[in-house]
Amino acid sequence: MDSLSLLATEGSGFGLNFDLLETNLINLAIIWGVLFYFGSKFLGGTLSTRRATIEEAIRDAERRQQEAKQALSNQQANLEQAQSKAKEIVATARENATKVSEDILAQAKAEVEKMQAAADQDVTFQQEKVMRELRQRIAEIALERAEEELPSRLTPDLQTALVDKSIALLGD
Repeated sequence: MDSLSLLATEGSGFGLNFDLLETNLINLAIIWGVLFYFGSKFLGGTLSTRRATIEEAIRDAERRQQEAKQALSNQQANLEQAQSKAKEIVATARENATKVSEDILAQAKAEVEKMQAAADQDVTFQQEKVMRELRQRIAEIALERAEEELPSRLTPDLQTALVDKSIALLGD
């Protein structure tokens, strides 16, 4: 208080107070008052903006987490469907392979039977051909021998008897 009285007693209104403890308290009170008055608005606005930003970031993170959970469940469902479809495809492929294998075996068996039938038919045809050729050759040989022996055995009486017999057969 001495400093206030000193200031008041001197006419200029301003003076120096060299009491550090007293001046620091007054300066601190003034600074605190100014900071509180101006800083509360600034800090309040900054803090509320920061709080709103943090709340928005938390809501965004929660929303993304929900979307990620939904996407994960969708992908798991898709994976299960794909695995089930793959099992179906494998089962169908095995079934088709079995069918194709059986068809190929049946076709091969039918082809072998056709080849055996063709071979049997070819053998029969060859046998018939050989038999015809043999008959023809035997007939030719018999005819050649008959032609060779006929002139020596055919007498005029025998020729007349043969002609008469042939005429009688034609007449009947």
